[in-house]
Amino acid sequence: MTEQLGTLDELPPSYLKELTSLDLVPLWPFLRGFLPYGIPERKTKPAHWAYESIRPLLLQAGDLTPIEKAERRVLVLCNPGHNPEDALVTPTIYVGLQLILPGETAPNHKHTPSAVRLVVEGGGGFTTVNGEKLPMEPGDLILTPPGLWHEHGHEGDGPIIWMDALDLPLIYNIEASYCTEGEPQQMKPDPDGSQTRYRRAGVLPYQSLNQRDYGFPLLRFPWREVREALKDLSKITPAGDAVQLAYVNPETGQECMPTLGFSALMLRPGEEFTLPKRSSSGVLKVVEGRGQADIDGATYDWDQHDIIAVPTHSPITLVNRSGQEPAYLFLVDDAPLHRKLGFYEEFK
Repeated sequence: MTEQLGTLDELPPSYLKELTSLDLVPLWPFLRGFLPYGIPERKTKPAHWAYESIRPLLLQAGDLTPIEKAERRVLVLCNPGHNPEDALVTPTIYVGLQLILPGETAPNHKHTPSAVRLVVEGGGGFTTVNGEKLPMEPGDLILTPPGLWHEHGHEGDGPIIWMDALDLPLIYNIEASYCTEGEPQQMKPDPDGSQTRYRRAGVLPYQSLNQRDYGFPLLRFPWREVREALKDLSKITPAGDAVQLAYVNPETGQECMPTLGFSALMLRPGEEFTLPKRSSSGVLKVVEGRGQADIDGATYDWDQHDIIAVPTHSPITLVNRSGQEPAYLFLVDDAPLHRKLGFYEEFK
């Protein structure tokens, strides 16, 4: 094993000048920064955003900026370990909170980043994806996959707020991020049709057996069904084990998006457990309840709708502070990307 790598100071200035003139740089002085031993070098920090602090500012944005001047009225969560202009919560994950007011429409477009919407509060909102009108109720997960047209609207009363999660930092940094504007969509005659086709786990439309290009068959995951499934799973899950469900493509059983993974967690009353340390980064969003989280040595008290950043290689301990009610959390991570690249790991 190399004990001491050479430094730039050991090289003659004339040699360095010639390298610079040819747009070259020696690797060895920087090698350990690129390939450290043990765990990666991490700029990303554990971080916590309290929803009660963000919500008034988001509502104020509704007064200050009409939707026509915003296109997407969003406050972006910026990890304190990175420059704010990077607009990321982990190196691959962008998170923002979006507001739409009654009667407003966020116009139709499509883009290369993968995106999901997790509804925080409000009723009467909808997202239309390739002509399929998807209702948005609190806790619902809505997919807007890469390259699919999507727009948002609000037919109810009061504000509707949701969390956006995208792989935008990843797509932007490989210089592949762009957007295309489109005309308002024509609604299909079967609103929320994927819910009809994929109503029960393990049961598919028969013609799906002949498909080879699976795409994104299920676009909305209703929270009421996920919540009930978590409650049922909790009854047969041993104490100390995570009650956790993954959101998957019903035709493949794999993650429902290319680079980002999504799962829901339930903490039974008074429960504490530790998730395995993983190579992937993630974001925890509290759906219901209150408790405490220890992320890589940083401790946060969380409440309903709060959001927490989880850097790569971070141990996670979660505690439900209620002795009477369960708590529910949503996790978005980049584990699918790590799996596709061949280096996903879990550590003891």
